[in-house]
Amino acid sequence: MRLIFRWFLNAGALLLIANYLPGMELGGLYSALITVIVLGLVNALIRPIIFILSLPVNILTLGLFTFVINALLFWFVSSIVKGFEVEGFWVAFLASILFSLLSFAISLLLKKEN
Repeated sequence: MRLIFRWFLNAGALLLIANYLPGMELGGLYSALITVIVLGLVNALIRPIIFILSLPVNILTLGLFTFVINALLFWFVSSIVKGFEVEGFWVAFLASILFSLLSFAISLLLKKEN
């Protein structure tokens, strides 16, 4: 039950970002729910592989290249999910940072309930 609640809260966070960030469009709650699932799958399956392959660059940039990886994956998900549009890299960069911060805050709030 907690997983479904977190899923809906993350979808709401994505809707909030899409409403206030120009260059990002989301078709509605259904699109947000599908986008959050695909984003979670991409982060669980593809992100570790890309992170390991780009480890030398990540070390040279002291970990800042991780933000670029997150933005590229966010942008990639927008090309997969219908109803979720991100216009460019910088919009994806800002949206991925905002979504990460909101997801972190949601996780902290849900952890405090225990």
